[in-house]
Amino acid sequence: MSRQAITSSELGPPVGPFSQAIRAGEFIFLSGQVAQNPTTGKLVSENPAAQTEQIFQNLRSVLAASNRTLADVVRVGVYLSDMKDYPKMNAVYERQFEAPYPARTTIAVSALPLGAAVEIDLVCR
Repeated sequence: MSRQAITSSELGPPVGPFSQAIRAGEFIFLSGQVAQNPTTGKLVSENPAAQTEQIFQNLRSVLAASNRTLADVVRVGVYLSDMKDYPKMNAVYERQFEAPYPARTTIAVSALPLGAAVEIDLVCR
């Protein structure tokens, strides 16, 4: 199966050896995004809700580069540095999708890039 990298010009380049997204067959796998401001490269806020809003803006940019929208998402991975932030993240998350909702896993981790509170990755068709 061939792989094709997808890159949004609205975001800065990845800071490591990975692609913003990869098309493999009929699926597109988006790398995790934190709440990095595309202009400054810094986190937009320490607030988990504000971070989640920025993350979805970043994810929408990558989806647009692949001619997709959040309506095409089939799976979401959410990573939280503290599970107490779950309600704040989820309040923003629930406004992003309509039924039938994508499958989702939410995992607590010890740390995230740039000291972020939230990171989200996607799979879409």
